Amino acid sequence: MKVLILKPSSLGDVVQAMPVLRLIKKHRPDADVFWWIDASLAPLLEGDPDLAGLIRFDRRGWVSPLNWGEVWRTLREIRCHAFDWVIDLQSLARTGVAAWLANGDFTVGLDDHREGARCFYDVVVPRPSWETHAVDWYLQVLPVLGVPVDWEFTWLPARRMAATLVREKWPIEGRRLVLLQPGARWANKRWPLEFFVKLSCTLSEEFPDTDFAVLGSRHDRELGETISRALPERCLDLTGRTSLAEMVEWIRAGSLLVTNDTGPMHVAAALNKPLVALFGPTEPRRTGPYQQLGQVIQRSLPCVPCLKDSCANPRPLECLQSITPDLVVARARQLLSLRTAPLAASFE
Repeated sequence: MKVLILKPSSLGDVVQAMPVLRLIKKHRPDADVFWWIDASLAPLLEGDPDLAGLIRFDRRGWVSPLNWGEVWRTLREIRCHAFDWVIDLQSLARTGVAAWLANGDFTVGLDDHREGARCFYDVVVPRPSWETHAVDWYLQVLPVLGVPVDWEFTWLPARRMAATLVREKWPIEGRRLVLLQPGARWANKRWPLEFFVKLSCTLSEEFPDTDFAVLGSRHDRELGETISRALPERCLDLTGRTSLAEMVEWIRAGSLLVTNDTGPMHVAAALNKPLVALFGPTEPRRTGPYQQLGQVIQRSLPCVPCLKDSCANPRPLECLQSITPDLVVARARQLLSLRTAPLAASFE
């Protein structure tokens, strides 16, 4: 039996879709499961024990006619697999077309009205309610396929090679580690940088056995440099310096992640790690840290959640500016105080 999952992006979305993979493989161990994924995110799933293979997707190829030849070769590769099940968890126009062209025996997708992809599926799975979390919506496809839904699986198995590389590059055993994620794809999802600086300085004084590390891509280098400069002896700037697999292992090794609404937040939730999630324009009940919504801080304002990638409030970014460092320090203090002794990094 062959199964194709289409969920090419983004980082957080791919992480939230992984339970579908885990449960299919758990209850149908005979299945060869393939994943259609953006090439930039492929390292996240490379070598995954439940996957038979990856089919890489280059988003640019769908825009420029110069790349349509490569797009068509990829689609022909998909079609040649003769998939029994095709599962579209992105449900946008390009994934709907790819799902249809895959010509699988049975195609199921989400009832997302944004780009009309629903017309390409044999069965459309509605979101149970507007507030239903994305993870729970994705899992709704499984009963349609006769696959039971349970939680007896490992969401993100340890990547031992990546963990070894982390230990070799940055020896961190024996110290408690607070991770900071100051970046986000939308500028209006970023808690003010100066607040991250104040947070780290305050926590460093209260918890002298604690070190800090700043996560992020190369686009976040300025953010990482600013925070680490405030604590040059105790803060490591990792922005643009880790692979996706290494980033996962850093979060696995950490004691706490303080984060904006972005991909690493979903990684921490999948690993069941302590976190403080700072929310502004988005709705945590739909896309917050799964089963850790109690660790979300979001202010109650008339415009929240606006679900927009730009701020129209006369008081710009009031939703995030009103989350004070003292408020976040208090929440972080609670979580760190639950573990009074320094923790050895655990990569197993």
